[in-house]
Amino acid sequence: MQRSPLGGRGFESFSEDPVLAGKMSVATVNGIQSTGVAATLKHYACNDLEDKRLSSNSIVTERALREIYLMPFQMAQRDAKPMCFMTAYNLVNGTHASESPKLLQQILREEWGFDGMVMSDWFGVYSTSESIKAGLDLEMPGPTYVRGAQVDLALRCGKLLIHHVDARVREVLKLVKKVLPLGIPEDAEERTVDSPETAALLRKIAGDGIVLMKNEKSILPFSKEKTTAVIGPNGAFAAYCGGGSAALPAYYTVTPYDGVKSKVPSAEYELGAPAWKRMPLLSNVTTTEGGKQGLSMRFFLDPPSVKGRSPVDHLRVRDSYIHLSDYKHPRIQSDLFWCDFDGKFTPDETAEYEFSCSVAGTAMIYVDGELVVDNMTKQVPGDSFFGIGTVEEIGSINLEAGREYNVHVEFGTMPTLTYKKDGVTAFGAGGVRLGCYRKISFETEVARAVAMAKKVDQVILCAGLNGDWESEGYDRPHMDLPPGSDELIAAVLAANPNTAVIIQSGTPVTMPWRDDAAALVQAWYGGNETGNAIADVVFGDVNPSGKLPLSFPVRNEDNPAFLNYISDDNRVLYGEDVYVGYRFYDKTKRAPAFPFGHGLSYTTFSLSSLTVSAPQDPTSDIALTLQITNTGSLPGAEVLQAYISPRTPSIARPVKELKGFTKVFLQAGESTTAEILMPRKYATSFYHEGRDAWASEAGVYDVLVGSSSAELPLKGDFEVEKTTYWKGL
Repeated sequence: MQRSPLGGRGFESFSEDPVLAGKMSVATVNGIQSTGVAATLKHYACNDLEDKRLSSNSIVTERALREIYLMPFQMAQRDAKPMCFMTAYNLVNGTHASESPKLLQQILREEWGFDGMVMSDWFGVYSTSESIKAGLDLEMPGPTYVRGAQVDLALRCGKLLIHHVDARVREVLKLVKKVLPLGIPEDAEERTVDSPETAALLRKIAGDGIVLMKNEKSILPFSKEKTTAVIGPNGAFAAYCGGGSAALPAYYTVTPYDGVKSKVPSAEYELGAPAWKRMPLLSNVTTTEGGKQGLSMRFFLDPPSVKGRSPVDHLRVRDSYIHLSDYKHPRIQSDLFWCDFDGKFTPDETAEYEFSCSVAGTAMIYVDGELVVDNMTKQVPGDSFFGIGTVEEIGSINLEAGREYNVHVEFGTMPTLTYKKDGVTAFGAGGVRLGCYRKISFETEVARAVAMAKKVDQVILCAGLNGDWESEGYDRPHMDLPPGSDELIAAVLAANPNTAVIIQSGTPVTMPWRDDAAALVQAWYGGNETGNAIADVVFGDVNPSGKLPLSFPVRNEDNPAFLNYISDDNRVLYGEDVYVGYRFYDKTKRAPAFPFGHGLSYTTFSLSSLTVSAPQDPTSDIALTLQITNTGSLPGAEVLQAYISPRTPSIARPVKELKGFTKVFLQAGESTTAEILMPRKYATSFYHEGRDAWASEAGVYDVLVGSSSAELPLKGDFEVEKTTYWKGL
C-alpha cells in the first residue's frame, strides 16, 4: 500500500486506498490469467517500506491489517482467484510473513479459500520446518538455499512429518499442471512484441493515466503553431519506469522532447538542472565497433592481468546498467569471472566530461588508455545493486568536440568486491553501472534555460524523479525533487508564465512553486511511449482523464505515517491505524496539496439526479444511478467516485471511504445515465476485533458522489436495518 510518499517501491503500488488497489489487482490478475499464465499477487503482507525489509517487524492492529493491508488481496481472491501468492520479506506482528500460519493458512487458505501455490520472495525464506508447516510451498528463486538438506534432517528428527512436505509438493505440482498447456520451454528466451499496434496501445495507456492537476486560465492545451521550448532534466530523458526488480530494459523509449519535436519540429531543448541521482548511462553516447548504439561486452575466465586470455562470450549491451542476476554460460561455472566493455565516444562539444561507475564487484574506466575512474583499489559501500554495491565513483577528463575516443572498462564480478556488508543479499554475479555526461555548472545551466524560456511563446518544463531515486532496496530520504529542480522551475516560471510543469514520479513530491504554476501535469512513469503521451496531452490530442490514486501532501511532515515510517530497531509501528491517505486528511481537516481522486479535463461535466437502491440482503449490491452531462466543447471522460459515510458509527471510523467508481466517456453536449455498483457488506463493514469478524452495522449511511474525494456534489443515503457479522469473502 502507498502508506507514505517515501516508499522506494511506491511506484509499483496501485494506491493508498484498499478498494482502488483491490480493483486494480482484480483487473490485472484477470488480464494475466486470461492468457493461461499464472498471476502472482505480492507482497503478502505489509511490505510497505524498504528499510531493513528482511528484519523489519510491521506492528499493525488487526483492524488496520484487515481493512487496509489485506483488503486488496482479499478482493483479488474474491473476484480473480490468482494462481499464486508471494510472501513479503518482513515480519507481521512478530512473525515473518513466509512462516506465518495466520497469514498463509488461517486467512489465505481457510478464510478466503485460496487453492493455489504460495512462493517466497527472492531469498525471503528464513526457516525450514516453520515455513513448510505454515504453508509456504516454494522457496525462490531456486535452487534451494535454505530448505534442501534441512528438510531431510527435519524429517529424520520429527520436526516435519511426510504429510507436511507432501502438502507443499502437491501445490507446486498443481501449478505445473495448470500452466503446462502453455508449452513454454524451460530455457525460453525473452521476447518482445514490437509492433505498431503495441506502440499505439502503450501510448493510449500512458496518456489515459496522465493527471491534469492545474490549468489556470486554460493555458493548456498548447498550440502547435507557437514557438516552444522543452526544459528540464526529464525532457531529453525517458523516465519510463522506477528502479529495482520492476525495471525491465525498454526495447525503445520516447523522451518528452522526442514527443514534442514530433508535433513542433522547431522546438528547442535545454537541460536546466542536472537532477539525476546517478549520471546518465554511458551507453546513451557510445557505439560499438559496428557502429551500433551501446557497448561491446566480452567475458573472460581470467583477470586482465593474465596475458593472452581469450573471451568465452561476446555481447552487445544497449544499456550500461548491467546486473548479472541470471547470466549463464556453459564455460562459466561460478560467480567469479571478468568482463571488458568497449565503446567509442565522440563528444558534441569541447568540455570536461565526467565518467561514473557503481559496482557490485570491481571496475576501472579508461578513456584512450588514461585511467579516469578507479572503483577497485579503494571502494566505498553504497546503495547500488539492492544495497550490496558501491557508491557512484566519478572521475573527469577534458575532451574535444568531434574527436573519437575509445572507452574501455575492466570489470570483476561480485566475488572481487573488496568489502563485506551485513544485512543485504547478493543477487547473482553482481553488476556494474557506467555513466557519462559533460561536467555541469548549475548556475550556467539555469541561465541558459531562463534565456530560452524568455525567447519562446510557451515552455514545457519536465522535471521529477526516475529509477535511481525511486527503487527497490531503499526508501527516499525526503519528499523533495532532486537538488536544483525547484530553483529551476521557479526561475523558468518567473521568466515565462506560459509554462506547463510536467512532473514524472511514482509518488508525491513537494511543490513549493505550485501556486506560481498555471499548468501542472502529473505524468508518472509512462513506459516506452511516455514522451509521446505527454506531448499528446500537452497539445490537446488527448483530453486528460486520469485521477490521483493517492493524496499529495503539502510536505512530508503532513502525511499520516510521518512519525512511524522507519524501521526503528527493526520495529515499524503502523501508528496511523486505518487512517491512511485521505482518511487521515479528512479526519484531521488538514488540506493536502492535491486530494485523492483529483484530476481535471479540458472539458467540463455536470452531475445530477442521484438515486440509491440498497436492498437489505447482505449479499446484494448497492446500486447508484445518476445523470452526467459533458457541458464543454470537447469530447472527454470523467471518473465518478462513490464514497460511503456512516452517520452514527459505534467506533471511530473514517469520515468517508471509497467504495465504488466508474469512468464515463461523453461527446461534447452528450448526457447519459451512469451506474455504480457496490457489494453491500463490503461497503458498510468494519473489522470488529472483539468478534474477530466483519461487522455490517445497523444505521444510516450517506452516499457521496463526485469527481474527487474533495468534490462530491451529490448526496444520498440508505439504511442497514440489522447488524450482521461475517467472515471469509
